Amino acid sequence: MPASRARLGVIFLTVFIDLAGFGLILPVLPYYAERFGASGIGYGALIGVFSLMQFVATVVLGGLSDRVGRRPVLLASILVGAVGYTMFGSAASYVWLIVARAISGFAGGNISVAQAYIADVTSPAERSRGMGLIGAAFGLGFIVGPGLGAVAAHFGGLRAVGFVAAGLCLVNFVSAYFVLPESLRQEHRAARSLVDTTHLVRGLREPHFRPAFLVFGLIPFAFSGYIVALPLFMEQAFGWGSGQLGVFFTVIGVIAATVQGYLFGKIQRRTGDRILISLGTAGMAIGIAAIPIAHTALAIYPWVVILAFGNSICAPALTGLISRLAGPGEQGAMMGAAQALTAMGRFSGPLLFGQLYDVGGPTATFVAAGLVMTVAWVVTLRIRDPGVEPATVGGAAPTDPGIP
Repeated sequence: MPASRARLGVIFLTVFIDLAGFGLILPVLPYYAERFGASGIGYGALIGVFSLMQFVATVVLGGLSDRVGRRPVLLASILVGAVGYTMFGSAASYVWLIVARAISGFAGGNISVAQAYIADVTSPAERSRGMGLIGAAFGLGFIVGPGLGAVAAHFGGLRAVGFVAAGLCLVNFVSAYFVLPESLRQEHRAARSLVDTTHLVRGLREPHFRPAFLVFGLIPFAFSGYIVALPLFMEQAFGWGSGQLGVFFTVIGVIAATVQGYLFGKIQRRTGDRILISLGTAGMAIGIAAIPIAHTALAIYPWVVILAFGNSICAPALTGLISRLAGPGEQGAMMGAAQALTAMGRFSGPLLFGQLYDVGGPTATFVAAGLVMTVAWVVTLRIRDPGVEPATVGGAAPTDPGIP
């Protein structure tokens, strides 16, 4: 196996184990929050604080990995994740739960470092397909995680789920410590301040980056409305619990793993990134807004398939495009800037949509989230894939594709 493929396999395993731990928590979180008296806005705050800390981490960790390398940052963040999940399992109050989710959110900021790792070991032509591996790891994590979480909750209660997730983090740390090599060559390292928003400002200001960065923020903002409203709606309308929600997320994981692990590369070679970004965003808008017309639990699933397929073709294409616009010495910083926008969308969205759910009900929440996703689709029409080599180290921009 070529060295680059071996390293891709290792980072795939690292992200998979990381996401299996995340997948463990997601189906039980709304019901765990209800034990402490949380309503829609309270549940939204748990998701929001996770993403707020993820925003802080992506700003810090991406640039830090450009300075010291990917390996030490990944290893340290995995250990932080273990601490957060242990606190989750030990939570004695809603405030404790908030703190646990904040710590886990900071650890979750390492996704930008994993993406930078992929960028280090792939050529520009293979970049988007390499990013698809991370999506496949996400998908498989969602397949394994919810099922494992259901077993843990059945035999040990909701608290046991946190301890199992912490155990997965420790397994992840040990495996990564012994088999994950450093990917960033010394000549590509760059000294940056730990809190540097330069690349975030650049991504929003420069015409060749701006549409892709805006979409990076709008998609998770809209998607967070769906994530907040769906468990509460399904519990109220159809009596769902953590088991049914676990099956739901497993279906999403199967679709993501299949599309991003196998189909994406074949499709992307024929269409390019920009078409997949646009089609995927449109599919997500339809899949979210259509939920209120489903009058049985089974009728939810066709829309879930559309939503998951759209997300699975959009996410790696969008990440790959941004990576190809960045220079080799700034992959971590630019991936961190893009992920910071994602985290801000996931922070602000749950709070706003959670409040909307409490005030306006599920239909208003799903429709509003679908409308925001439609705005994201409109912005995708402004994206131009320049088809050029990455910029030089130091941040020189690639040829402006002519976006006004």
